[in-house]
Amino acid sequence: MKVLLAGAFGNLGADILKKLVAEGHEVVAADISERDLGIGKSYEFKKIDVTNPETLKGICEGCESVITTVGLTKGSATVTPYEIDYQGNLNLLNEAKASGVKYFTFISVIKADKAPHIPMLHAKAMFEEELKKSGLKYIIHRPTGYFYDIIKVFKPMILKGEVTLLGKKPIHANVISTEDFADFIVGHMTDENASYDVGGKETYSYEELATLCFEAAGKPVVIKRAPALLFDVLAFVNKMKKTGKEGVLKFGKWTMTEEMVGSTVHGDMSFAEYIKESFKEEK
Repeated sequence: MKVLLAGAFGNLGADILKKLVAEGHEVVAADISERDLGIGKSYEFKKIDVTNPETLKGICEGCESVITTVGLTKGSATVTPYEIDYQGNLNLLNEAKASGVKYFTFISVIKADKAPHIPMLHAKAMFEEELKKSGLKYIIHRPTGYFYDIIKVFKPMILKGEVTLLGKKPIHANVISTEDFADFIVGHMTDENASYDVGGKETYSYEELATLCFEAAGKPVVIKRAPALLFDVLAFVNKMKKTGKEGVLKFGKWTMTEEMVGSTVHGDMSFAEYIKESFKEEK
């Protein structure tokens, strides 16, 4: 099958690209830039800017399926999630429709429709609705989060010797590895009008995750709690300073105070083992 993969060289996109190539699909790998994934020229690279529809012209020609991982993942003072996650993906959807694409897979976030006050989620929820009424056979994946994202947040705190969690109640997540998630995405890219809340095989509270990280680093467990209101204050300050970080802080507060457990469990990779590997060099 010929597949257009948008956002092919991000963390998740790269694993999807490797999986598609391994299964013998003809892949158009589209992104703003290319990087070496160690798989040679087993795909066709196309440079795109999803905010500029002109760069998308003809990109879906001959493709039966489109998979998009496109989304803003960090703070920006120049673009918003509405320009990338919503309008950028909408530009891609319009091109897919014009080219006669049959299947369209979108990577969203679990509970995206439950937080209209958070742009990084609301923009995705808005696009989900556009996709559902597009007439294409849609597949929407709502992951709980990824192994590497949790380590990226926890590791600096672990190395400083203290983890701060938000609120008073335990919050749980069953995050998934990008490799396992890529396997699930490719395996379901010809489903018809389906939505999946996808997580990994292990569910932990953030206290349990912090403890696993401390143990893996060979450090004493020191966990403190701060009021969730702290992130509201930080978000307001960043809004006033126009740093572009307001949205990330709102998203961060949400992920640390909402249950993030997907009902569809997939994959064999262990987060506990991933944590051990991530802190091996720190001991």
